[in-house]
Amino acid sequence: MEQDRVRRFEQAAELLPPRLRRLAMELPDARKERAEELRLRVRTPLTVLTPEGELSVADDAPVTADDLERVVAGVTEYSRYASAEALRQGFLPVRGGFRIGVCGTAVLRDGAVCGVKDFSSLAIRIVRERVGLGAALAPRLFDGAGRFRSTLILSPPGGGKTTLLRDLIRCLSLGSGTHRALRVAVIDERSELAVSCQGVPQTELGNHTDVLDGCPKALGIPMVLRAMSPQVIAVDEIASREDVAAMCAAANCGVGLLATIHALGVAELARKPLWRELLAAGVFERAVVIGNDGGTRAYAVEDVPCSAGSARD
Repeated sequence: MEQDRVRRFEQAAELLPPRLRRLAMELPDARKERAEELRLRVRTPLTVLTPEGELSVADDAPVTADDLERVVAGVTEYSRYASAEALRQGFLPVRGGFRIGVCGTAVLRDGAVCGVKDFSSLAIRIVRERVGLGAALAPRLFDGAGRFRSTLILSPPGGGKTTLLRDLIRCLSLGSGTHRALRVAVIDERSELAVSCQGVPQTELGNHTDVLDGCPKALGIPMVLRAMSPQVIAVDEIASREDVAAMCAAANCGVGLLATIHALGVAELARKPLWRELLAAGVFERAVVIGNDGGTRAYAVEDVPCSAGSARD
């Protein structure tokens, strides 16, 4: 596992200009193994984001504007126009399963952002798959009749929700000896689950998974309902009333749902006004709560209580 993490770091470092790449490659393996992002900011040193915080790679080697331009030119294969839609949303997907967040000067047209120029910061996200992470949890998300029970994944920010969601999608899509394979539609609004590059998913999501990339969840959910007849719809980070309304509509069509939300647990979720509608509608039946047990992530499966007046089939 450690060597795989080091390898992923070194693959991400290959996206850097030679000067910065050399500095990143010289880091000890113990730091490479814990790295989550490489951060580049103009006129400041290259940093590595770890669970302990950001650590400077070399204080005497500040990043330049040219460094940022070279990274973007390399990952877009010198065709900024072809990546215009992703840049408009503030990120660039990269072959190999990486994702680069972008900051700079927003280019506005008719009050809407249509691009970013004069880059000031880049965040190279080191997406690491944990294949098999959800294998023991997936069977617990089905009832005795083999029906998938719509499930929320809960944790605070940075708690590993997206990593678990990605592998649960794979598990549901592939099936196992305890549950059948399901058609899963993924609404990958921020390209963090499939990390699609030119339409090709860069992560393992299973053989029966369809990905709608770069589409807002509230628009994408009805699209896949009409077009792909999914048995489960998966989304990352429900964040608006429009998302909630779309998920309630999907549930009323008999589709299972798999989603993540920032919350410490089911009790906290029930106190959030935005989620009371979800709970009242009885959309979700199970929750996977990600906690911390002595520095190690722990996963607990809980029932989501029905609110008064809600009903489930």
